[in-house]
Amino acid sequence: MTSQGGNSLLQDGQVFSLQNALIYCNPTEVKMSQMVLPCHANHQGELSMGQLLKWIDTTACLSAEKHAGCSCVTASMDDIHIEHTIRQLQVKPAWHQHDKDTVCVGHVVNIKAKVNRAFNSSMEVGIQVSCENLFQGKEWNVCKAFATFVASKQGTEKIRLKPFEPYTQEEQVEYSIAAERRRMRLAHAETIKALLLKSAVQEECNQSETVNVVPAEKTRVESVELVLPPHANHQGYTFGGQIMAWMENVATIAASRLCNSYATLRTIDMFHFRGPSQVGDRLVLKAIVNSAFKNSMEVGVCAHAYREGSEDSLRHLNSAFMTFIVLDKEGQPITLPQIKPEPGDGVRRYNEANARKKLRLDRKYIISCKQTEVPLSVPWDPCNQVYLSYNNVSALKMLAAKRNWVLDSEKNKVKLSTLEDGQFLSFKIEMEVPLEASTIFLILSDLTRRTEWDPHYQKCEVIQKVNDDDTIYHLITPSVKEGSKFQDFVLLASRRKPCAAGDPFVIAFRSVTLPTHLATSEYTRGEVQCAGFSILQQGDSQTKVTYYNQASPEVLPYITTDIAGLSSGYYTTFESCLKYIERNKNNITLFMQEHKL
Repeated sequence: MTSQGGNSLLQDGQVFSLQNALIYCNPTEVKMSQMVLPCHANHQGELSMGQLLKWIDTTACLSAEKHAGCSCVTASMDDIHIEHTIRQLQVKPAWHQHDKDTVCVGHVVNIKAKVNRAFNSSMEVGIQVSCENLFQGKEWNVCKAFATFVASKQGTEKIRLKPFEPYTQEEQVEYSIAAERRRMRLAHAETIKALLLKSAVQEECNQSETVNVVPAEKTRVESVELVLPPHANHQGYTFGGQIMAWMENVATIAASRLCNSYATLRTIDMFHFRGPSQVGDRLVLKAIVNSAFKNSMEVGVCAHAYREGSEDSLRHLNSAFMTFIVLDKEGQPITLPQIKPEPGDGVRRYNEANARKKLRLDRKYIISCKQTEVPLSVPWDPCNQVYLSYNNVSALKMLAAKRNWVLDSEKNKVKLSTLEDGQFLSFKIEMEVPLEASTIFLILSDLTRRTEWDPHYQKCEVIQKVNDDDTIYHLITPSVKEGSKFQDFVLLASRRKPCAAGDPFVIAFRSVTLPTHLATSEYTRGEVQCAGFSILQQGDSQTKVTYYNQASPEVLPYITTDIAGLSSGYYTTFESCLKYIERNKNNITLFMQEHKL
């Protein structure tokens, strides 16, 4: 494990001088490079995913301990999507030409981990895994993950972590979005619970007698492991990565039994460690295929611990759901046989697996895609509301963190700036307001009152108040061209208060699709990809208010003349906004009561 270094330390372990040049080094960054050896590979020449999970957990734990200054333990791991398998080349020598996504024994796995943000007693660690072909000088991504670690207790008291100060633009983005990911993790259990309650009313599964059906009981696996000193840290606690590796092993066996062929791990759903395990514990690991889809299957796996001679019952350490595929000789997923669930719990697991598949697709579709790959308008339903809200706020924070903004015009300290980034043209409008940020946040939060200051909002009504932080609105705006139909938008507005000092208040907007409000011939349906307010307290009574918009074709005509310098309509609009804030600053209590904010 290594971290970047230099000749002389200049600033709190973060900036080094190397040959008279300043090089920044994240003080929590840890790097691990491992040569893939035959002992790391399975019979097919692929690097064992269990081994990779151990390396990931070890690297992330060392990064967390760098920040905490003490021992740390794994609390949870977010979804992991394996992009490429790491495979041994069985016929050709290691230096021979091969496909980019085939990694031979002799190649190097590079893992980089660093703390993104520290909260009171937990911290998020971001992990990036890549693979390197030493003979061709190529490197490509294997997976990306986010893990949560907590500092080991000193006696009975939790350790309060020091804040992490982001330095680079990348760190500032991850620092800001880490708060959203934490929010999503905390809501994950409730999201799953609501989804499974909904799945309980699904129709019972029916398999045709004429198709290939495998009884779920055939895939059941149970194994026991004894925790020895090499499996634990210096305090005697079992490495989280070791437990994950054992779980992956039994899950792979269960998946392979379904179709009598070796299965390849593709995803691991978000999971939480419920308690610790120590040297001397016996770990009982159980796995079974819950459901098989066309080209993939879900395997449920759990880990319990007990100590020989102890009267304590089994302790539940962890449960996880892993998705596997089976590849043919050409590397393409094969069609899998159907699963016949056992009566009772087996049918429940089958139905729940089908429900989780939808949630898994929503998470991957909304969260894992690059911003340019997510369509402007995403269907909204209760199952994906947490992830849409996350995407809404994180997209605005990422837009706000970009640095290449160009100032186009300024009038009475109201600034208009633009940013050309690939296929997108974004603009932001900044102004200083002599008022508390929390007050401005409350005043601007309700879109139904935006018609009082924004001439582009003719009518705005609430479609659905999802929760205290998220509301869906139907907006009608006049057309820029005379004689054209008015435009309408269905917008999800997500509001966030600061997670810590120095964070802004955020009001983010994006388009969603609702079956109750489909496009009609009366209006031209417009879409918003990313827009909203960032409200940052800068002094005792001074606040910087910034409005961002990643302009879609429907929005761009409203601002093009301002960008070109042919008008100053933006100034007139935001001058009206300032007056609106001034009028309502003394009515906050009434404002909150009327609009239930």
